[in-house]
Amino acid sequence: MSKRDYYEVLGVNRNASREEIRAAYRRLAVKHHPDRNPGDKEAEEKFKEAAEAYSVLSDAEKRANYDRFGEAGLAGQPFSGFDASIFGDFADILGNFFGFEGIFGGGRRQSGPGRGSDLRTTVVVSFTEMASGAQRQLSIAREENCEKCGGSGLAAGSKPETCKGCGGRGQARVSQGFFTMVRPCPQCGGRGQIISNPCSSCDGAGRVERKRKLEVAVPAGIEDGTRLRLVGEGEAGVRGGPPGDLYVVVRVEPHDLFVRDGADLHLEQEISAFVAALGTEMEVPTMGGTEKLKVAAGAQPGDAVFLRGKGLPRLRRSGNGDLVVHLKVTVPRKLSAKQRELLRAVVAEEGDRPGVFRKVRDLIEGSG
Repeated sequence: MSKRDYYEVLGVNRNASREEIRAAYRRLAVKHHPDRNPGDKEAEEKFKEAAEAYSVLSDAEKRANYDRFGEAGLAGQPFSGFDASIFGDFADILGNFFGFEGIFGGGRRQSGPGRGSDLRTTVVVSFTEMASGAQRQLSIAREENCEKCGGSGLAAGSKPETCKGCGGRGQARVSQGFFTMVRPCPQCGGRGQIISNPCSSCDGAGRVERKRKLEVAVPAGIEDGTRLRLVGEGEAGVRGGPPGDLYVVVRVEPHDLFVRDGADLHLEQEISAFVAALGTEMEVPTMGGTEKLKVAAGAQPGDAVFLRGKGLPRLRRSGNGDLVVHLKVTVPRKLSAKQRELLRAVVAEEGDRPGVFRKVRDLIEGSG
């Protein structure tokens, strides 16, 4: 059975940022969590559905594949619970409410460094720009370390205080029935420390949102849908952690004449049946202008003629692909008297063979 669109499940648009996706999932997870809805199968299914959507849309690579190919882009690997690669994210989102860290991981103090979130954006280039390469300037809004406090969240000259609620452990134990769960301390949020004198610029958060302009180079010959990774250009890490990355998805507009197949280009070119029979040298368009193409005598409809090296640059390899010209042999709709006379002689000598000359015979009889 096909599943509901993941963006629809979370109630976000397709351009939603990772933080918007995270917030939407948190809202749904808290609402439908089984602990809050005991015995409610519908709530349990909605909780699982939201978790599956989040597991895909929070991962930059999975999201890009899903955007391009839908469910098929996930390579037939359905969501199977709290995957280790994303469990930390689930725990961060739900830990304050349901103690996921304590249930599955024995608890985790949150005062250590944390990697910043990855960001994702899209650029559109024309087919011509793709063939030669292009530069794009991006305007990115992201969380960066506060310059005033260096990311500590502290006012100048002040120090954090050990949380009295947890004694600096960052965890609180809560018993529910047969289970004892470990949750982040509600007083310090799991950090183990309290900032009583916060930085006036970031209000103790340690990060502020800023807009940055970045240059991204789009390499020649890039495929539509390719992701470029700008290492360290995502959001700043928390508590001194490393920054995330920025993923740039490149969309290439189609061309009016050329159809792409990897580094090769395909072009359909009309040619008169009479010229095809005799052979010729003709000019055809290429990405760099025009080139002369030799057509051997007796060319047939659908024959392909190659112009080596006149395709697109090969990514991560030297050289270019080829331009493949597919011949579309046509027969003129009207003939002059002299043309009919000459062609009658040709057809008489050729006989009643199938193919182009039968079409020519029919044309003569219809014209005369």
